[in-house]
Amino acid sequence: MASTPVHWSRIGEAGTVMGMKLFLLTFRIFGRSGFQLFLYPVICYYYLLRKSARQASKQYLQQIRPFLPVEQRSSLSSFRHFMVFGEVLLDKLLVWMGHIDKDDVILVSRDTIEKIDCQRKGGIIIVSHLGNFEVGSALANQIPNMRLTLLIYTRHAEKFNSLMKTVTGNSDMEIIQVSDVSPATIMMLSNRINAGGYVVIAGDRVPVSGQARISMVRFLGKLAPMPQGPFILAGLLKCPVYLMFCLKQHAQYHVYFELFLERLKFGDRKKRLETLDNTVQEYAKRLEYYCLQTPLQWFNFFPFWGDNQVLTTNPIPPVESKVDIS
Repeated sequence: MASTPVHWSRIGEAGTVMGMKLFLLTFRIFGRSGFQLFLYPVICYYYLLRKSARQASKQYLQQIRPFLPVEQRSSLSSFRHFMVFGEVLLDKLLVWMGHIDKDDVILVSRDTIEKIDCQRKGGIIIVSHLGNFEVGSALANQIPNMRLTLLIYTRHAEKFNSLMKTVTGNSDMEIIQVSDVSPATIMMLSNRINAGGYVVIAGDRVPVSGQARISMVRFLGKLAPMPQGPFILAGLLKCPVYLMFCLKQHAQYHVYFELFLERLKFGDRKKRLETLDNTVQEYAKRLEYYCLQTPLQWFNFFPFWGDNQVLTTNPIPPVESKVDIS
């Protein structure tokens, strides 16, 4: 009998914060070249130690391989996947320390970002564990008077947040625990958005509190559970929803910023569930599209699909899929 997949929130991050401290120390002493040499044995150790993460990586790579051109498939390996993750961990710290700034990043969606900068209407920015959303968030935080509030599951993040504050002294972005979003929290977020602030939340991990608010959607050929929470929040706050992906391509970060929804409106209960399912599916299409651009930058090292049924091996066409819900 197959074992039930462990929820992502119960998977510890043993060694991750300590490893990041070692990464940072190595970078400070030896620079990027020395860090690259140090990274290999560290990732070897982590790769051998973390069987569940290794299996999750192999599951993901097996799932995405048929969607990629033949010439790209040979470059996929679980160990290389881990190596890319190690490099991104260092970048997460370097961007907050100022070693990566706006001159090092290509803003692919400059028009959308400039529009946000001018209008300051506020809204929700949905990120994911694809690429390095910290780079985009940190650069957005450099825009004068732009306030970001990050909703995150703090049991995983609190040590990393403490480390970032220790090495950077950064306190401009407020972090709120996702597992405790009360009516008072909703009111506080509404006030911030009405004042032109932005709420940042991940859209690719199911809620800690249970399976009630998820949609089963097509993602890389299989049914996968994805959260409704970010979109329920958008409906309650009556604000625009943006998607942000920050991918490292050709040794440089590229920030992709999309207006996903101007406003999400719910009807009766039946209409609401249908609207949520359709919206989450559209989000999964965009996530899949960007996954295919940088397949080794997917950093969900847990059983993302579980044992869900295979649907198709035909990739979703790389088109600008948008949701228009009234």
